[in-house]
Amino acid sequence: MTAPAPGPTPRPVRVVIVDDHAMFRAGVRSELAAAGVGVVDIVAESADVDSAVAAIREHQPHVVLLDVHLPGGGGVEVMRRMPFPDARYLALSVSDAAEDVIGTIRGGARGYVTKTITGPELVDAIGRVADGDAVFSPRLAGFVLDAFAGSIDVAAVDEDLDRLTEREREVMRLIARGYAYKEVAKELFISVKTVETHMSSTLRKLQLSSRHELTRWASDRRLL
Repeated sequence: MTAPAPGPTPRPVRVVIVDDHAMFRAGVRSELAAAGVGVVDIVAESADVDSAVAAIREHQPHVVLLDVHLPGGGGVEVMRRMPFPDARYLALSVSDAAEDVIGTIRGGARGYVTKTITGPELVDAIGRVADGDAVFSPRLAGFVLDAFAGSIDVAAVDEDLDRLTEREREVMRLIARGYAYKEVAKELFISVKTVETHMSSTLRKLQLSSRHELTRWASDRRLL
């Protein structure tokens, strides 16, 4: 006799929030508390890879809300270590770059949404991922389809980006989008001098000579 298919995940859905910005975690908790009454139960928060692995192991959540860029190796490293194999991972990131989306899905996430998502939309996405569905913000789904279709050369993108640190990638994307150094500093909570240092290092590693070339480089790889 064939075993019955597993039913929907029991409610409330147990959730661990993983993000290195405390104010953002507080905002997510508040939104989910307002929109997810009886649907979502936030059992823990973490700010880096090691604490995330420990929290997932201890609390055994149904869904992990996972930022892509974290101290200690990033969201993909959390999934690689998989302390509780039954957990499902939903990336919640400010980044909408193709290489982040594709790399995170290849790492094991069931979905990827950006931080512009509303509270009710996030509650719905968590519930769907808990039940085994794949969930993407509309624009990001196209990246995944293009990767499977071969329209994006993921290997080439990863090879270039592997030369950059996570912070250099963040600075690179903002500069390529036209942000001034002061705007980048404010967005990333770092000094203008630090932005300049990361920019110089990025141009050197990618063998580029100006922000105009950087913008073209990022645009060719659909990183904007």
